[in-house]
Formats: sequence, structure tokens, C-alpha cells
Amino acid sequence: MVKSSNQITGDTRTQMKVLAVIPAYNEEQSITNVINDLCEFVPDVDILIINDGSSDNTSEICKTNPKCKLIDMPFNVGLAYAVQTGLIYAAVQDYDYAFQFDGDGQHKAEYINDLLAKGETGYDIVIGSRFLTKKRPLSLRTFGSGLVRAAMYLTARIKITDPTSGLRLYNKKLLHEFAKNINYEPEPDTIAYLARNGVKICEIQVAMDEREHGTSYFTFVKSVSYMLRMCFSIMIIQWFRKREVK
Repeated sequence: MVKSSNQITGDTRTQMKVLAVIPAYNEEQSITNVINDLCEFVPDVDILIINDGSSDNTSEICKTNPKCKLIDMPFNVGLAYAVQTGLIYAAVQDYDYAFQFDGDGQHKAEYINDLLAKGETGYDIVIGSRFLTKKRPLSLRTFGSGLVRAAMYLTARIKITDPTSGLRLYNKKLLHEFAKNINYEPEPDTIAYLARNGVKICEIQVAMDEREHGTSYFTFVKSVSYMLRMCFSIMIIQWFRKREVK
């Protein structure tokens, strides 16, 4: 159980502020269950919903839920910018950790303590992977993910088995770095760039459910475009970036 005064492993107790950053686009049928799941497994983690221009009742549901905070984006800015908004909030509010958590019910709160425990061992970013110890199914999406994995290994010599996983934990140092660099989208290209520059990144094995309700950010066309853009960015664009740690 993660608390303001929480036990991570054994008798090691630390005073921590932890924030769940949940991007939500038309998730009225799922968001309450997501919040309840987090409250059950990590009851003292703060919950921030980034309502990304939803056209349904996502915002109204969150406004009436005392268990969460809410940021209403004025229009649909997309997953990356919605998450980045949450990470900026976490840095400004001086959180020790923040983790990205989907609003569609695919992620399981039962793994949050494992992410935090791994982060406490010295990693800057911890990724929840579906394929660290499990076999990857054959599909166009996993083929595209394989291209991203290969690009990350070629440029950063890092083996990430699930580069598109949206379940990620960031420590305080990385939160402040994300907040101060506008081009730090929480995407595989940024992960590769940070790995190439010495940031400690690892994965833990998790399971995820299939989406049952709501509207996905990614259509098939958007998914293909996304994978191609990530590969191009990792192989070409990232070499022109300059890291400024302030």
C-alpha cells in the first residue's frame, strides 16, 4: 500500500508524494472504475484526471468525485500533451513520483506498488511491460512496436520490450526535466533519447486488460502514422536534440 508514509519494501519507509496522471478522452463508462481501482490498491496516491476535450460526461463525473483532481483541456490536444500536462503539474506541486495510468480500464492498479518499489532502487523511469517475460502476439501493431524497439536499441542500446506501454513511472528528477523542456513528449522517442543520455530506465512485467468502453486515441491509420513517426524521430530527429538539465 502506498501512503504519504508508506512501506515500499520490507521495513523501508519513506515519506513520498505520489500522483496518478490519467489522460481521459470520452471515458465516462470507465473512469469511475479506474478511480476506484486506484483507491483500492494505492489509497493514498493522489489522482489527477486530464480531461482531454471529451464530448461525453467524463468531466462531469470527475468533478463530482471527491477522490480525484481534474484539469479540463479546452480541446482535444492528444495523449502525449495530456500526459505532459499532468507531469508538469506533478513537478510544480513537488511530487516525488508520478505515474501515467490509462483512463480506459486497461491498466491494473495492483502493479503500482511494484513500479514504485523498482523506482526506489534507483531507476528514473519504470515501464510496465506486457512482454518482458510473456510472448508477444503476432499483429500489425506488435510489428510496428518491433520497429520502434529496434530503433531504440540501435540508437540508445536499450532493450525495451514494450515501448508503447502507457504505464510508466517517473521520479522527481525526471518530472522537473519534463516540466522544463517543452519538447519532452512522454513517448518512445523521448525514452530513447533519455536512455542515450544516461537516464536509468527499466521494465517490470505487468498484465493489461482489453478496452471495454469509450473511444481509443488511436485508430488504425493513426497507429501506423504514430509508429512511423516514432521510428523517424528516434533514428533521425533525436540526434539534433540537446539535453538541458536545469
